[in-house]
Amino acid sequence: MRPRPPLKGRGVLSGTGLIVTGLVATLAAMVFPIWSYADRSGTGLAVLNAQSVTTGYGPLSALDRDFVTKVRLAGLWELPAGRLAEQKGTTDAVRTAGRHLVEGHTFLDDEVRDVAAKLSLQLPDEPTGQQRAWLETLGAAEGTEFDARFANILRLAHGKVFTVVAEVRAGTRNSLVRKLADDANTTVLDHIRVLEATGHVDYEALARDLVADSAPPPTPSPAPPGPVADPAPAEPVNPDASPTYSLPPAASSPRPRTDSTP
Repeated sequence: MRPRPPLKGRGVLSGTGLIVTGLVATLAAMVFPIWSYADRSGTGLAVLNAQSVTTGYGPLSALDRDFVTKVRLAGLWELPAGRLAEQKGTTDAVRTAGRHLVEGHTFLDDEVRDVAAKLSLQLPDEPTGQQRAWLETLGAAEGTEFDARFANILRLAHGKVFTVVAEVRAGTRNSLVRKLADDANTTVLDHIRVLEATGHVDYEALARDLVADSAPPPTPSPAPPGPVADPAPAEPVNPDASPTYSLPPAASSPRPRTDSTP
């Protein structure tokens, strides 16, 4: 018997199979990093829901909890900073700015502690190391040096928190946090205006500092409270047009004299 000739198609099929297998492997290698990156990126509705807890006022996200903590921290150092400005400011404008800080953060601190109690959140009792360093700087300064340091340190801090307030207010699903963000927005904008009215804000330095700190490391948020079993429908909070405390208008610093008249 003559030997059977080899099947030509078998080799072709084997080669095609190798090509297909290689393409599948390449595609998997390309897709896996994309999938794994998305899984680690902390974005998306699934991650948002996973980091949120149920409350009687609507879902409470990790960003919401971080915001509540930041409002409390702001009061812990800006209240004493405002009192320093009332005592040490050399112009009516600086002393007025200090009064605005004291009254604004007294109001917000009362509100944030009430919000935290209703949402079962723990709040810090002392400012951060950076905030304590700012207070030490202000405590050591005197005269016009104090005026300038006070205006620029506080204006930089308020500029950073302003964007956080806007982000929370735009996306929160919790009615208590939404009301707190409304009041924080009103208060922070008021403080920005009175600080700028002192005439001491260095806008060039401010812009550089804000750009340099545009991507700070995230502040760890407090541990979430336990979920509420079968909560009632979210309770709405009636927003006020503005905080309930009254504030004096911003005082403008006197313009420096240009003539030689004593």
